[in-house]
Amino acid sequence: MTQGAGLGPEPGTSEGWRPETSAYGPGADPGRDTTSGFGHALTYETPLGYDVPAGHEAHDTAVGYEPTQPDAPLVPVDYTPTARDLPVITDVDIEGAGDRPGPLYVVGDVHGYLDELLAALRANGLVNEEGHWSAGSARLWFLGDFTDRGPDGIGVIELVMQLSAEAAAAGGYCRALMGNHELLLLGAHRFGDTPVNSTGGTASFLAAWRLNGGQPSDMERLEDRHLTWMSRLDAAHVTDGHLLMHSDTTAYLDYGSSVEEMNDAVTGVLQRGDADECWDLFRKLTKRFAFRGDGGAEAARELLGTYGGKRVVHGHSPIPYLLGEVGGEYPADGEERPHSVNGPMVYAENLAVAMDGGVTMDGTLLVAQLPLVG
Repeated sequence: MTQGAGLGPEPGTSEGWRPETSAYGPGADPGRDTTSGFGHALTYETPLGYDVPAGHEAHDTAVGYEPTQPDAPLVPVDYTPTARDLPVITDVDIEGAGDRPGPLYVVGDVHGYLDELLAALRANGLVNEEGHWSAGSARLWFLGDFTDRGPDGIGVIELVMQLSAEAAAAGGYCRALMGNHELLLLGAHRFGDTPVNSTGGTASFLAAWRLNGGQPSDMERLEDRHLTWMSRLDAAHVTDGHLLMHSDTTAYLDYGSSVEEMNDAVTGVLQRGDADECWDLFRKLTKRFAFRGDGGAEAARELLGTYGGKRVVHGHSPIPYLLGEVGGEYPADGEERPHSVNGPMVYAENLAVAMDGGVTMDGTLLVAQLPLVG
């Protein structure tokens, strides 16, 4: 399928973000692929497993946002590119870019941290001081989750769209995958407070978006071209023996027995615009920990055996969570922090690579060249 190539935590509070207390008790492992993330007992699902910082609730409820066009699909069916929209890149374009493709890079979860993203891209020689593409024929993949929690999600989307055009002009490419927060933002914009069938009780996309770090400024700045771009993102891609996807879950398998079939099925869900069907997609792609612990390597083999590739490369679950070093409340300012993330985490018998460095937890926004060396 084609992808539009036209081409976060809450901004600083004194307490910072705190992962919620596990419903399984201190030190317990909530298990792999759990829908609710860390088992917070709320009246509606909180799949990402974060508490709301003090003062955040009042800030969000004051937005006064009202969803528009209640009967429109998430993907505008009458969409026509304009001068403001950048070109569509196909796999044929990518394969024909040259006899010797440039180096391959991946970016983990950004969550609105635009300054940190630019710094990481500069450090890897991918952009110049002005934030423009400077990597020639290099290939760059973003693994999703551009918005929420951090201060400038729309700025991040704008940058990715810009780099997609600039990289294509230079003989490389920049592409992006669908994260669960893209699904969340699309759903909040499209469905607002419309109730959805939630196993955790009555819920809506807008309530879940607010609870999981939705930024009113992102919603206010959201334009049709951003919505169209997000709606066209693939959910997974195989390149150079790497199966790239956002979430560390096997739930992708529910949508197809090949990457192409699965990507088309995900786009189809968004195209139909049914609230419950979109919620079910969001819920499934918010699952996590499929490759951690006993059975993790086998889960990775199942995905790789179905979709291809030799390693799964994912974001979504912060590395400190995968290491089991975060439990209970997140340390307050001045207290000892969890594991310092210096790079991607290779695990599950070397079959999985985690790329979420926990930028929302005072961690690191990871950019890495594949294959990993050392």
